[in-house]
Amino acid sequence: MKIALFQTSLAWENPQSNRTFIKEYFMSEEESFDLFVLPEMFSSGFTMHPENVAETMSGETVSWMKALALKKDCAVCGSLVISENNSFYNRFIFVHPDGKIDFYNKRHLFSLVGEEKVYTKGTSKIIIDYKGWKICPQICYDLRFPAFVRNHEEYDLLIYVANWPKVRTHAWNSLLKARAIENLCYVAGVNRIGFDDNNHQYEGSSQIIDELGNIILNAEDNLGVFIMELDKNKMLETRKKLNFLNDKDDFEIIN
Repeated sequence: MKIALFQTSLAWENPQSNRTFIKEYFMSEEESFDLFVLPEMFSSGFTMHPENVAETMSGETVSWMKALALKKDCAVCGSLVISENNSFYNRFIFVHPDGKIDFYNKRHLFSLVGEEKVYTKGTSKIIIDYKGWKICPQICYDLRFPAFVRNHEEYDLLIYVANWPKVRTHAWNSLLKARAIENLCYVAGVNRIGFDDNNHQYEGSSQIIDELGNIILNAEDNLGVFIMELDKNKMLETRKKLNFLNDKDDFEIIN
């Protein structure tokens, strides 16, 4: 599977501007890919004012994602603010080329800035089946909590979309590697760059890491689309040879 990571700055609480900017890069990319991954809250930036930007699942941004997926016959994913049942969610949305949608609501809300006070946390881990790959989607702060993503389902690819600040880039780099090594899978982390309206700086460092913890793609602090082909057979051969997952602990997560 060929995966494209889009690393970009984000216009603050301006979905129309962000959609327009992203679409220009998406449409101008000549190389084909199977999956296009956007950062956390790609339509607005990481805002604690969801009422300013929230949409529904039938709103403009989800419809826009469907149109992009159809146009290039690829899946498109990333998180945005969704309003549903009188609650706001930081929701990872995965749009298949045929318009089918899978979604995951961020479980671990970032209490350092009060995310849990304005958003409702998710409770369910999901595994997405796409082109013969089993994909586990996660959002930013989820990266710090390995128990929730322990690879009991034998998934192949773990995706983190984020607005992870520059001051904690070392943690981002270290934890992405750890998640790949302990779960014997590919990990893709897609972060933003630039400054937000709270003057927080983001360095990017979007990357893809293989099942042994090797960084095979790193966007560093650059703007653009970064494409890499993943080799599932190689990953599965490594997993079978090392067999570490067979010795994992059994436990139950209580919501």
